[in-house]
Amino acid sequence: MIRKNQRFLTNMYMLFDMVCVAAAMGIAWWIKFKSGLLNGDSALPFNSYLMWSGAYALVFLLIGILTSLYMIHRKKRFADQLIRIVQTQVISLFILFGLLFVMKEVHISREYLAIFVTTATFLTILYRYAVKLTLRTVRQKGYNKQFILIVGAGSLGKRFYSNLSYSPELGYEVVGFLDDHAVWDRDDEKAYKPILGTLNELEDILNKQLIDEVIIALPLDVHHKFPTLINVCEKAGVRTLIIPDFFDYLPARPYFDNFAGMPLINVRDIPLDIMSNRIFKRSFDILFAVTAILLTLPVLAAIAIGIKLTSRGPIIFKQERVGLNRRNFNMYKFRSMRVDTVHTADTQWTTENDPRKTKFGSFLRKTSLDELPQFFNVLFGHMSVVGPRPERPYFVEQFKEEIPKYMVKHHVRPGITGWAQSNGLRGDTSIEERIRHDIFYIENWSLLFDIKIIWKTIWNGFVNKNAY
Repeated sequence: MIRKNQRFLTNMYMLFDMVCVAAAMGIAWWIKFKSGLLNGDSALPFNSYLMWSGAYALVFLLIGILTSLYMIHRKKRFADQLIRIVQTQVISLFILFGLLFVMKEVHISREYLAIFVTTATFLTILYRYAVKLTLRTVRQKGYNKQFILIVGAGSLGKRFYSNLSYSPELGYEVVGFLDDHAVWDRDDEKAYKPILGTLNELEDILNKQLIDEVIIALPLDVHHKFPTLINVCEKAGVRTLIIPDFFDYLPARPYFDNFAGMPLINVRDIPLDIMSNRIFKRSFDILFAVTAILLTLPVLAAIAIGIKLTSRGPIIFKQERVGLNRRNFNMYKFRSMRVDTVHTADTQWTTENDPRKTKFGSFLRKTSLDELPQFFNVLFGHMSVVGPRPERPYFVEQFKEEIPKYMVKHHVRPGITGWAQSNGLRGDTSIEERIRHDIFYIENWSLLFDIKIIWKTIWNGFVNKNAY
């Protein structure tokens, strides 16, 4: 039943992609030649545009099939699907250019093509996102479910079950556990699904119950049982997934490499290690920082005047922080403390009623306005708009000994805001929780993710109740 639904969904996506292309063709034709908004003279008849738009639709469909655009998985993020849609549209456009060149079709309107492809991309993304939201709502109500059996009722299996229970929108339901030794106590019986039997009973259970996926969550000391379990699942036509007992050492989205003919797991996959991703992020940072500085110039001037009128000393406070690749840099902030106490900030936390702060400085800290000069750090290449917040060298030396994976945050440029900060982890909050958010961001970076964090930061407001 699940596979039938999957095929239906795949066919539906293919059909609606073609509908989007057809709608984009009509919209582009109207805007270019009928609306009067642009020069409406056409050197080619409507049938020529219809033919080339149809050719584009077929190319898009073929490229989509080849690039797995129609392989829909409920586990995948929408950001992955969005990137694949844009990539498919761009590839299809270049193929269309090649066909136009070969056929010596030089009179087709470039403006029409720009409107056509842009509209097709927008409509495709829009309807796919609507479908995703609809499916999520349907699954939360208990429909379109897939059933999971967890092999292993130890800490690994329990943790997977608990994590899955936080995501009902994925539409998965655990039917139970299999284990050779574990027995539930009263608390476990309330918290988890029942243990249905031992590992030897896997084949009988797969034959009697509707199971879509088997999750093997067993410790490494019983890895010799894996081949038998996998063979049983494949014989029953059930997908098998393995949770490695060392998954705490793996990234959020691990990928396999191949070396000397052997599959290898990359322990730390960082999207920003790819040159093209770094170029995109840096270009976005520069554009955003320049825009932010220009828009906030009156605010910057007002704050500078306010600091000068309320306390003696420089307007800008420079503090050493640890950045990309553990290199130190001077981070800029509007000064919020008295000059004679500012040097102690390198080794001391600021407290709620800290006597070192000025009254105007307290206001700047609460509203995060003291952070505005960091846009210049972005222009100079010390920081990014979005990334893990940088820390002082004194505390970095302390935290790297106390908090696991703390130094991973230095694999990317630090940011003015980050995934942790946009989720309220600012000021006097858990360092461990912040690092978990930072590592998730580092391993799941995308330009769309950056925009989401910026929007979430703005939406939640700049007032920070934890900032002292």
